[in-house]
Amino acid sequence: MTPVCPFVKAARPDETTSKKPGENPIKHQIETESKTKKDASDSATVSPKCPFGYDSQKKDVSESAVVSPKCPFGYDSQTFKLGPLSCMVCQALLFESSKCVPCSHVFCKACLTRFKDCPLCGADIEKIEADSNLQDMVDRFIEGHARIKRSQVDTDKEEVVGENKPVIYEDVSLERGAFLVQQAMRAFRAQNVESAKSRLSLCAEDIRDQLEKMGNTSELCSQLGAVLGMLGDCCRALGDAGSAATYFEESVEFLSKLPKDDLEISHTLSVSLNKIGDLKYYDGDLQAARSYYFRSLNVRRDVIKHHSNIPSQILDVAISLTKVADVDKSLANEDVAIDGFQEAIKLLESLTLNTEDSGLEQRRLSVLGFVKNQLAEKQPDTTL
Repeated sequence: MTPVCPFVKAARPDETTSKKPGENPIKHQIETESKTKKDASDSATVSPKCPFGYDSQKKDVSESAVVSPKCPFGYDSQTFKLGPLSCMVCQALLFESSKCVPCSHVFCKACLTRFKDCPLCGADIEKIEADSNLQDMVDRFIEGHARIKRSQVDTDKEEVVGENKPVIYEDVSLERGAFLVQQAMRAFRAQNVESAKSRLSLCAEDIRDQLEKMGNTSELCSQLGAVLGMLGDCCRALGDAGSAATYFEESVEFLSKLPKDDLEISHTLSVSLNKIGDLKYYDGDLQAARSYYFRSLNVRRDVIKHHSNIPSQILDVAISLTKVADVDKSLANEDVAIDGFQEAIKLLESLTLNTEDSGLEQRRLSVLGFVKNQLAEKQPDTTL
């Protein structure tokens, strides 16, 4: 009988975990960046800005130039804005830019092909044409984030529009990495997986370049391990199990080089191990699946030795116990499976959560229900 993963129908527990202490720096940058954008959008309701950077309250262009608004990524108002380069459907930068004919509105190709009518104006789509010029502009915009462009300004003089100034170039590859991950996450949530994969691949290249220059620092290995894991998710979503396993394995390789006292690193490592186990499980290689699940379990057990009061860590251990026990059950190791299920139940029932931990409570109840059902199947039927 083909084994069925207990979490195959629902969102994977490892992918819905709440924020943990020691969060990955890239994730922190993204959250900070998102907050900055929200603050900016809130203020826009008071003083709306032109998409091209001109102040709507001023008619004189030279006056607006004195307080020229700056892009968070270093571009000034006379160069680029994100809006015209973004897809309205996935809310990420355009990927394989394509326009509707006859209305000429532009979206990502993967987003547009889901519709029969233009998502913006509702016009019938007679055909779809690639917009290579716009895509070239998007690609140049992304490439520009490898180096920040900022004019050298004399603070004692007024800035004059169109004046040629020396430009300072500074390597900000890691900041570009946070930007690329943000765009990838938006695209992935909107099921534009190819776009997400493309952005993450660029991000991984940036981090590898930094590794060559700076060596295997904890921060860089942690970032690369997380990005490789996300690339594995993209490949799995595209049905490419072989490439997914390769990315997850490489993620494990980098994360294994790091100290295990960092909660975020340990969690990301255990998740990557579990995902390799899942791929082996679905492929029917139960022994290999158990090996990876057991390695993940050991990582998580080491964590709770030092952080036994963190509910999310205890829940992680219970999930790993359940995965190992489920494989043992499929391998006909009945006694070992029962011991694993019972240990998982003991942990889950001892877990005390606050009312604000509703997400953890839903996961706890889901896993507890599955484990109890597995044990119930082992009990002999005493009814006549």
